[in-house]
Amino acid sequence: MFVFGLLVSCNKSSKYRDLPEYKFFNLQQQGWKSKRVTQFVSDINYTATEVPIQYYLLKDNQADYAKVDSLYQVNSKERIIEVEFQHTSEADLLLKDHTNKTYKDAVKYIAFTIEKDFTVITSSNDTIPCSGVNFERNFKVAPFKRVLLYFNDIPPNDHIKLIYQDQLFGNGIIKFNLTDSPLKV
Repeated sequence: MFVFGLLVSCNKSSKYRDLPEYKFFNLQQQGWKSKRVTQFVSDINYTATEVPIQYYLLKDNQADYAKVDSLYQVNSKERIIEVEFQHTSEADLLLKDHTNKTYKDAVKYIAFTIEKDFTVITSSNDTIPCSGVNFERNFKVAPFKRVLLYFNDIPPNDHIKLIYQDQLFGNGIIKFNLTDSPLKV
């Protein structure tokens, strides 16, 4: 009887942690896979995924592969990291219950100020501040909030650690080891 209760408990708590291990980015018959790293803190899943720079370059230059290759050479030291925040009950995380801010102030924070909360530590122990953020508004259609973070001057094959000092939800310092570079599939 005790074993059954333990199995039910484990099953319930792992429901929100079992995100796919990889995220796939496909465009123009080209694709990449990138490892997702998830941390679970105070009923919130924080998931970080490095986005292939080629994917975004190809979106803007779909018919010109030579241009994409030359743009990649120029931007090879740039990194884009996608971070998703999702509450276990799929509640809107920007409500005052989770942020201690009005909804309007929480949206402003995640759209502009949150970039100050993120840094990257390279394998050579350099600290790189976030150079920009893009909050992808989904207008309450999806159960998560997503931001794209931009970092400069990181060697293309360098392993990085994303550090998030959570000022929005108040969950302290959260670290993501992004040791796998996106792979072309």
